[in-house]
Amino acid sequence: MRKFMVVLDDSKECLNAMRFAAMRAAKTGGGVEVLAVIPPEEFQHWIGVGDIMRAEARERIEAHFEVFAKWMRDKENIDPELVIREGEPVAEILAQVSDDPEVGVLVLGAGTGSGGPGPLVTQLTRSSGTLPMPITIVPGDLSKERLEAIS
Repeated sequence: MRKFMVVLDDSKECLNAMRFAAMRAAKTGGGVEVLAVIPPEEFQHWIGVGDIMRAEARERIEAHFEVFAKWMRDKENIDPELVIREGEPVAEILAQVSDDPEVGVLVLGAGTGSGGPGPLVTQLTRSSGTLPMPITIVPGDLSKERLEAIS
């Protein structure tokens, strides 16, 4: 089964990327893989403190994921899978794509602020010519109705 991989983070544009991935998966008979990456700088503390922070980060990710997963199951009849990795976001995205041959499309949300589309979009589009799958970039300010119309 072809999967749409979408990155779960705290950005506003993540919502549109999640919606788009779920709607496309539902319409094409695919699945959704939600990838959350915990950056290494969050754990540069003493070992015990780092372990506690790692566990808390995982709990936050799982709670955040459940909100999206419930919507996907209820609205699109898609049961997404959660993958949590630790490391540098771009490297972990590429590693997950390499580890899971069913990932067929990477879906990213693009920021709409003055800071540009966001670091993931910027870094991954630079190397898009060598990626093993296409990237779909979803504008962060598209309305829900517009997303439904184009998906």
